[in-house]
Amino acid sequence: MPTNKHKRKASSHVKSKSVKSIQSSGLITSHPKVFVLGGLSFVALGIYLLAFESQNNAMFGVAMLSLIAGVVTTIYANFAVPKKK
Repeated sequence: MPTNKHKRKASSHVKSKSVKSIQSSGLITSHPKVFVLGGLSFVALGIYLLAFESQNNAMFGVAMLSLIAGVVTTIYANFAVPKKK
C-alpha cells in the first residue's frame, strides 16, 4: 500500500484556458474604420454614377464595379473592427 494516498487533481496541471487571439497585420485589419469610410464612398459614387451618368454601357459598368467593390470592402472592414466586450 502506498504511503501517499492523496492524488493530485488533473485541473491543477492544466494551464490557463484563456487564449489570446493574434490579429493579422494586414492593412484593412490595422485601419478598419478608414476602409469602412472608403467602402461607403465607393457605394455613394456607384449610386451617383447609376443615377446621373449611366447613359452608356461603360459608365454603367463602372457604376456596378464601384458598388460591388464598395460593398465588399465595407463588409470585410466591418468584420475586422474589434468587438467590445
